Amino acid sequence: MKDIIIIGAGGVGREVAFLIEQINEKEPTWNILGFLDDNPVIHNTYINGYRVIGEIDGINTIPDVYVTCALTGFEVKRKIVENLIKTNKKFANLIHPSVTISSTNSLGEGVIIYPGVVMTTNISIGNYVVLSPNCGIGHESVIEDYTSVLWNVNISGNVSVGMGCLLGTGSTIIQNIKVGRETTIGAGAVVVNDLPERCTVVGVPAKIIKIF
Repeated sequence: MKDIIIIGAGGVGREVAFLIEQINEKEPTWNILGFLDDNPVIHNTYINGYRVIGEIDGINTIPDVYVTCALTGFEVKRKIVENLIKTNKKFANLIHPSVTISSTNSLGEGVIIYPGVVMTTNISIGNYVVLSPNCGIGHESVIEDYTSVLWNVNISGNVSVGMGCLLGTGSTIIQNIKVGRETTIGAGAVVVNDLPERCTVVGVPAKIIKIF
């Protein structure tokens, strides 16, 4: 079994620990050493049976370990990942055993895919992407680095989602849409037109309420 550290001991971190347990039930693969988190209040405590070892910079003292970044916020996650890359740590791809990945699909590194995700064909998933439970992704779609796709999102065929986006729970993107980088799609929104970079949209159909 391979040692792994979970970066972030919040809700996503706890979910990822559970995901790893489910992977191990199917085939023993990962030995969870614990969490790293910059909140000093929880250091040396146990969360769902796993120790919060210390702050994230402590990864430098742990040799020969895989990491998974259990965070969804783009800027924070990118900063942490870039620092981890400098330490030459290996990023784990964590895919629930119920999920089938077509040979025509491509996955980056550090990808987290929860149960119930359905991916069809010729899909490209970038690095450090999170696909939450029960999401559907259609043919020829591209999801770029650091994007987080929350529960029950439907992405139709030939959709392009830029780097660092956040797709809210239950949102839908119809076919042939391009979503600019660092855009947030609100929960339940239905995207029927291309979206620019760094905006927030809500509603049915989705309308821009904020541009950064």
